[in-house]
Amino acid sequence: MANPVNSVDSLDLEIMNKIDRIYTKCPFYGVRKITHQLKNDGFLFNHKKVYRLMKVMGIEAIFPHPNTSKPNIQHETFPYLLGNLEITKPNQVWGVDITYIRLHQRWSYLVALMDWYSRYVIAWKLSDNLETEFCMETLDKALSLSIPEIHNSDQGSQFTSVGYLDILKANPVAISMDSRGRCMDNIFTERLWRSLKYEEVYLKEYQNFQEAKDSINLYLNFYNKERLHQNLDYQTPAKIYFDNYKLIKNIKIQGGEKHS
Repeated sequence: MANPVNSVDSLDLEIMNKIDRIYTKCPFYGVRKITHQLKNDGFLFNHKKVYRLMKVMGIEAIFPHPNTSKPNIQHETFPYLLGNLEITKPNQVWGVDITYIRLHQRWSYLVALMDWYSRYVIAWKLSDNLETEFCMETLDKALSLSIPEIHNSDQGSQFTSVGYLDILKANPVAISMDSRGRCMDNIFTERLWRSLKYEEVYLKEYQNFQEAKDSINLYLNFYNKERLHQNLDYQTPAKIYFDNYKLIKNIKIQGGEKHS
C-alpha cells in the first residue's frame, strides 16, 4: 500500500498525530474509544473517519476482538510458536513491527527488528510508504548480523508477502505469526515505540524525512548503547546482547551500525 501523502488535509494530519498520541498511550483502545477521546479533546468526528485515518496510519487496537477481516488468500501465514516459551538468550526470538512517525505536513513509517531477550534493536528503517521493500531491506540487514531461532510478526501484508517470507525461508529460522487480536504478543516492541515516541518523536518537530531519519538514528543508538533499562537490571540492550553473543553459535558479528 503506497502512502497517500497528499490524500489528507492539514486537519486530518493533525488528527492523525493526536490518534498516534492516544494509541501510543493506550494501544488497547479501539476505534470507538479513540473517537470518544478525540471528542473529549474537542474534535468531533465519527468513528468512520477515525477508522479511515487509522487505516492510513497502519494501526489497530491490540486487544482481543473478533476477526472481521479476511486475510489475503495469496499470502501464506504461519502458526504462533511462542506460547509459554521462556526466552533465555539473545537471538532466540526476534520481533518485528511498524509504527507511524509524524513529520511536518506529512508522515512516515518506521520498521524495527528487536531481539526480545536483550531488547536490542537489531535493524531499522524509515520509509515514506508502506510498501514491502523497506521491511525486506531491514530484514536483510538484521540477518547480516545474526540469525534468530524464531522470527515473530503480526499477519500484516508486509510480513506475509512472498518477498519477505522468501528471505526468512532461505535461513534456518522458524517463522511465528501472531493470531489477529492477541493483545500481548508484541509487548517488547510496543514498549520500544512508547519510549521512542515520548523520549524523541513528541519532543521534536521534524521538518523533513532526512531530519527525522537522522534524529531517530541518534535516539536508537542511545537506546541500544546508553539508555539504562530497569527490566535489564539497569544495563543497556547492547551490553546484554553482545556480552552473551558467544553463547549463540550462529552469531556473525560484522561490527559497526550503519543505517541506510
